[in-house]
Amino acid sequence: MNEIISALGGGGIATLLFAAFIIISVYKGVRIVSQSEKHVVERFGRLRTVLGPGINFIVPFLDRVAHQISILERQLPNASQDAITADNVLVQVETSVFYRITEPEKTVYRIRDVDAAIATTVAGIVRAEIGKMELDEVQSNRATLITTVKEAVEQQVDDWGIEVTRAELLDVNLDQATRDAMLQQLNAERERRAAVTRAEGEKRAVELSADAELYAAEQVAKARRVQADAEAYATGVVAQAIQDNGLEAAQYQVALKQVESLNALGSSPSSSTIVVPANALEAFGDAFKMLRGGRP
Repeated sequence: MNEIISALGGGGIATLLFAAFIIISVYKGVRIVSQSEKHVVERFGRLRTVLGPGINFIVPFLDRVAHQISILERQLPNASQDAITADNVLVQVETSVFYRITEPEKTVYRIRDVDAAIATTVAGIVRAEIGKMELDEVQSNRATLITTVKEAVEQQVDDWGIEVTRAELLDVNLDQATRDAMLQQLNAERERRAAVTRAEGEKRAVELSADAELYAAEQVAKARRVQADAEAYATGVVAQAIQDNGLEAAQYQVALKQVESLNALGSSPSSSTIVVPANALEAFGDAFKMLRGGRP
């Protein structure tokens, strides 16, 4: 070793030391940050800058990378917390939260345990929001509740340089006594709806039957009105004929009908003897006379 130092001499040693200093300075001054990270740089214990992805340069021996923060999305472990609804029902809510760090300089200097802080914040917000709603609203408006919880958590963790990307209510569990009570209520509601449906069906049947009877009565009335109109029309025609041709024309038509009736009665195969009243014979005689005499 002494021989090497003697061979290099004082100038050679200085050159080697200078080269080593340059190499170490480059090593400490150049920082390559991956796409999924950000580096927090301190100078004498104070925040100097935050290095983004790519090649970065810092002052060697003065600046140092104090924190290497991943900016990938993270998921908190699923957590369960008890809550009481507005109608005094105890429920157990299971939640899950996804977040990522956007401003690491705030995260590393303002909060020590990020996961625990977010979990505590979520639990408090979930209890507060469920306390404003009744159990039925919690079950039916889960999407609205999730949105409300996410917005409230974002407001609380904004000072920590964190973005809440997603919040989920995985399940809302009830104790067995509440489950049994809800089942009884559900069965009662189903029976009530069935009774209402049956009553509406019976009412509709009565209405249809009444409509059918009304329709039948209307049709009978129409038929009678048509018949009355026909009879009135026939009477009018006869009256007009009598007015136009005199009474003898009407008598002629009556005599003609009487003769046709007598001929039909006599031609019946089941009749061999015809007995008619005397006044009927006189009427038939008058009819024959009118026929022989011709129509006036």
